[in-house]
Amino acid sequence: MSYTAVFPVKRKSVLFITLVALTALCCSCGTTPASLPGAGAAGGAAYPVVDTGQTACYNDTVETGAPSSGMPFYGQDAQCGGNQPSYRDNGDGTVTDLSTGLMWQKDPGDKKTYDQAVAGASTCATGGYNDWRLPDIKELYSLILFSGTDPGGGESGDTSGLVPFIDTTCFDFEYGDADAGERVIDAQYWSATAYVSTTMGGNATQFGVNFADGRIKGYPRDAGPGGQPAKEFVRYVRGDAGYGNNSLSDNGDGTVSDGATGLMWSRDDSGAGLDWQQALAWVQQKNSENHLGYSDWRLPDAKELQSIVDYSRSPDTTSSAAIDPAFGCTSITNEAGWADWPCYWTGTTHAGVQGGANGVYVCFGRAMGYMNGRWMDVHGAGAQRSDPKAGDPADYPEGRGPQGDAVRIYNHVRPVRGTSGATAPGVDPSARTCAHDSIGVTGPAERWYLAEGATAGGFETWVLVANPGEKNARVTL
Repeated sequence: MSYTAVFPVKRKSVLFITLVALTALCCSCGTTPASLPGAGAAGGAAYPVVDTGQTACYNDTVETGAPSSGMPFYGQDAQCGGNQPSYRDNGDGTVTDLSTGLMWQKDPGDKKTYDQAVAGASTCATGGYNDWRLPDIKELYSLILFSGTDPGGGESGDTSGLVPFIDTTCFDFEYGDADAGERVIDAQYWSATAYVSTTMGGNATQFGVNFADGRIKGYPRDAGPGGQPAKEFVRYVRGDAGYGNNSLSDNGDGTVSDGATGLMWSRDDSGAGLDWQQALAWVQQKNSENHLGYSDWRLPDAKELQSIVDYSRSPDTTSSAAIDPAFGCTSITNEAGWADWPCYWTGTTHAGVQGGANGVYVCFGRAMGYMNGRWMDVHGAGAQRSDPKAGDPADYPEGRGPQGDAVRIYNHVRPVRGTSGATAPGVDPSARTCAHDSIGVTGPAERWYLAEGATAGGFETWVLVANPGEKNARVTL
């Protein structure tokens, strides 16, 4: 049996081709030949968590080489493979995410108020479809890529050297308009997910993703600059409205499995705050102890950790962390002296124009800030922020940034194991004990000879085609 397809490989670019059960999918963003299969959720997972796209390793200040097992900073995001981002430009103003199966608008258009964003979905006809909707926060966050660079405060209008937190080869993107008095980082996108409490002293709040600076925050819905309703970008989505729904099971052994993502979590957390290096080391120590019967725990990446946020919960409305009761969550006292719940480290670095000193964390309690002379919840439980990986929080007595964000250097840890969406249904990845490992060519060539794929644990081949030349090329498989 054979399968033939022609793939465009643009100049100075790389193309990944995946063969699974003699089926090929184009993994770069380009027009896919009509003979190729359509998109679907990867590996049969109902909620495939897409990888962050982070490929560089960091210590607590700068980019480094990949640390070895047993060395400081081992086990971070770039060292843990996942369900890689993969998109198809459909040529009609839409882009399909080949990992999640969701279809998106390519061009977000002009900024809108939240009411305009909601109303606009019913009249949107992009690509000839009439079932567009405003994405919820988990759908929207599936698009974020931590290959981006945080501009910092973003007051300057200079965007040279910046990389957005979204794939701009597939999706249209623009930074804030300096000519209109905006900051570079004013590239927030509305989601349909409301915060079940309020922020900034009583404002009704809607969660959104900022693809300029790589964060989730709750934004005041009705009171923007000058007292007018805030305006943000909108990227409508269509497809499976069940994406983002968890299917949690307490395994009775200290672990919780999510049948929707395929990930297994520790039911309980670290019980104490740690800096980023300590968090990575704590997970490795647990592996050496065969924690809960397993030795392959890791610090989750940003998107994996956000996948278990329960946005129907908050400290003010459910007197709990924003997480399902299947999980244990250590209580803390926050900056205002209130009973609260922690932020949790991820293995993802929040790289910025000044290096890799900040790590990504997710707030399962209030996202505190110092405004108008007092501490308050400024971004909501379920926000994703970043702070220095090391240092002393006392050096920031009134937080930092426009909302005086509380600086959280010592965060808790909830380890995870498994890979979301990477395994076909019914295939046990631990049973994969043999496979062909083939290098097709070691230099430029017109013909590549590749092994037929794995001979145990499923049929899967990954092909990397690099085109360093100045002209586009076509590859026939």
